[in-house]
Amino acid sequence: MSELFSAERYLVRRKVFKLAGGAFHVYDPQGNVVAYSEQKAFKLKEDIRVFADEAKTRELLVIQARQIMDFSAAYDVTDAMTGEKVGALRRCGGKSILRDEWTILDPSDTAVGTIIEDSMGYALIRRFLTNLVPQKYDVFFPSVTTGQKIANMDQQFNPFVYKLDVDLSTDPAKQFDRRLAISAAILLAAIEGRQN
Repeated sequence: MSELFSAERYLVRRKVFKLAGGAFHVYDPQGNVVAYSEQKAFKLKEDIRVFADEAKTRELLVIQARQIMDFSAAYDVTDAMTGEKVGALRRCGGKSILRDEWTILDPSDTAVGTIIEDSMGYALIRRFLTNLVPQKYDVFFPSVTTGQKIANMDQQFNPFVYKLDVDLSTDPAKQFDRRLAISAAILLAAIEGRQN
């Protein structure tokens, strides 16, 4: 598992032709597919699976909502190969109305970081004027007010295909578990990416 998620940069790309649900490819810097994710359609409780390839021969991660249709949903991330809980990601529902914000939780549900949309101004433009302004997220450990920026996730400008660049190069100590980082990127593409 560690060799699959050892890179400092990834690209998450939404599969274009998928009739129901969502599907995402995760590429390493060399353009190799390191993971494939499927979001099941018409589920009241979000259940996203991450596989080593599109053939789904080996399940890597499981991302599951704790509750049905929760505005401030928490999503547990489990390593499918070991059964170990990697951590969780909780959407800050009230804050996310105007500007997307997520809390990163460790395996014991202690807040260890924050993912936040780049600026309130751009967020409002995206929501109320045009969705042609790409979304950008900053990742802070332990928080926006007291921490340092350790990563960013930036949507590429492309009105037809959703692509999210994940840059973890400013986190050489790997404070942000790469499995949790990939899960966060997939959640951002699957849930917040619906706005676009």
